Amino acid sequence: MRKLIAIVGPTASGKTALAIALARGVPDVTFEAVNADSRQVYRGMDIGTAKPTHAELEALPHHLIDVVDPDEAFGLAQWLELANEALAAIWERGHVPMLVGGTGQYVWALLEGWRVPEVPPNDEWRREQEARPLEDLLAELSRVDPASEEYIQPHNVRRVIRALEVYHATGKPFSYWRTKDTPDFDSLAIGLRLSRTALYERIDQRVDTMVAGGFPDEVRGLVERGFDCALPSMSGIGYREMCAQSRGEITLEEAVRRTKTGTHNLARHQSSWFKVSDERIRWIDAGDSAADEGGRLVKEWLNGA
Repeated sequence: MRKLIAIVGPTASGKTALAIALARGVPDVTFEAVNADSRQVYRGMDIGTAKPTHAELEALPHHLIDVVDPDEAFGLAQWLELANEALAAIWERGHVPMLVGGTGQYVWALLEGWRVPEVPPNDEWRREQEARPLEDLLAELSRVDPASEEYIQPHNVRRVIRALEVYHATGKPFSYWRTKDTPDFDSLAIGLRLSRTALYERIDQRVDTMVAGGFPDEVRGLVERGFDCALPSMSGIGYREMCAQSRGEITLEEAVRRTKTGTHNLARHQSSWFKVSDERIRWIDAGDSAADEGGRLVKEWLNGA
């Protein structure tokens, strides 16, 4: 069976560094990385998303980096399509892909075989539905998707409308898209763990390095090129703070403080996707021994141990 290694964990835990160490330290295997970070797909957003450096990209080829411009719509459905295309090409070359990133929705959608409808939001259609009585919406949803009563709360109007939107666009009930297909590959998920105190220290150091490396200038450059700060891509942690700083609304010091706090919150949120208690993940300490321990796990797994 085809093989896939996933390296997961919170932001700043060292996922890219571990991937490169494995690529260098596991003999007789050629690896290629597939990015699973929802922000690194945007061109020109390099410093604030902590994209791999040129040296890191030379050490380990990465796919799904710089896929779209910041003003282009991008989400899970598009990522899954591109990721599966990249995986197929890597396997065709006889190489082993490594999924690297902290966007839990992307990681588990691929590893678990989620069905994801390629239905972008239709704002005009949604406004029409919002004008309808809730009773009518619920009656239609019950007719086209009786199973929806098990997972959609009647008072959640947005969820009800989205379920109807998906049905009208695909002809299949939303409950169909909640099921999973068994993946046709074998996977090993390696998680990097460290104490919250140590993680926050890493995050703070990374933010300081980003700012010293020109993060505020990167954001100003994006705005000057016409990418509005209201774009979804620019709503990411750090970008919205630097946008506010560029408009003179807050100081650089305050933007840095907010970016650090926001990234701490992100790391806590990521822990809900990657739980230390999750037996699907082989956890290792994100320290000096990570490369050796990760290499041992990968070698044993590739050899069928």
